[in-house]
Amino acid sequence: MNKIAVLGAGSWGTAQSILLSQNSAQVYLWGRPEDGLEKIKKTRENHRYMSGVLLPDNVIVSDNMEESLQETDMVVLAVPAQTIRLVAEFMQPYLPSHTILVNTAKGLEISSGMRMSQVLEDVLGEQIKERYAVLSGPSFAEEVARKVPTAVTVAAHRKLIAGEVQDAFMTNYFRVYTNPDVAGVEIGGALKNVIALATGIVEGLGYGQNSKAALITRGLTEITRMGVAMGAYPQTFSGLSGMGDLVLTCGSNLSRNLRAGIMIGQGQNLKHTLNEIGMVVEGVHTAKITRQLSMKMQVDMPITSSCFRILYEGVLPREEVEQLMQRRKKHEIEETAAQIEDW
Repeated sequence: MNKIAVLGAGSWGTAQSILLSQNSAQVYLWGRPEDGLEKIKKTRENHRYMSGVLLPDNVIVSDNMEESLQETDMVVLAVPAQTIRLVAEFMQPYLPSHTILVNTAKGLEISSGMRMSQVLEDVLGEQIKERYAVLSGPSFAEEVARKVPTAVTVAAHRKLIAGEVQDAFMTNYFRVYTNPDVAGVEIGGALKNVIALATGIVEGLGYGQNSKAALITRGLTEITRMGVAMGAYPQTFSGLSGMGDLVLTCGSNLSRNLRAGIMIGQGQNLKHTLNEIGMVVEGVHTAKITRQLSMKMQVDMPITSSCFRILYEGVLPREEVEQLMQRRKKHEIEETAAQIEDW
């Protein structure tokens, strides 16, 4: 590609601009002046989010949206999920009609419960579906920027678009698979943050590896159950954007959601925790809207419900763990047990 614009000069946007510079003649990294763009321009380094990694020469740092989007072949959204609508409204007048739009934000919009593709369709029109893709999977920005081998998936409504995005991102250290399940990839990327929060809470309470393994496994069941109810394919959740991302986010202290959960499990309140983390903790938002959606759609999500009560109703974490353990007896895989006669 000749030109790619990455919107968002945080850690993930910076990492993607470095990655994409290998397959594109020119990459624009757009951000706000308050993101420290002038310093990044001078030093070629994002000291705030990606210290020690230099931007390649073909990455141009800009706070000018019109300049960044002019004649661009692909736009990559690397901003927090709750700002997607605002950024989409800002870029709408400058977005070329042929440009591929790739979303890399993970979350659901709090005010509407929409997935990110639905938010973009709401702002940019239904025709954007033909040019839309979502990239997700186990991919910490710091490791991608430092060329640690990574595998992700890209989903699109059109196979051709998925293939073009795959070609733009694929390198000898960044492997990209394609997937037709846009809903599933978006839901997996959003809901795993809630389970990571819950895993952190369990760790903060001092419980062991048995507890964490059980929670992560049952968390994947919840994600799959909700995903299917929202129109996704169940197989997607055993892949990179489901199980893969869940393993990463629940298993590493690089995860903001896990760290936030640990602090809450240790007795810190939500406000103090978010101030200490200093960056967006999407699982806090996602727990709220997912709880609302699960009640509306009558989808059983006990771990998500427990997270919601701890975060927003002041219920003590240890009490919620006890309640989870004392739920009624169930089959591990209810659907399978129901299909087997006389079992």
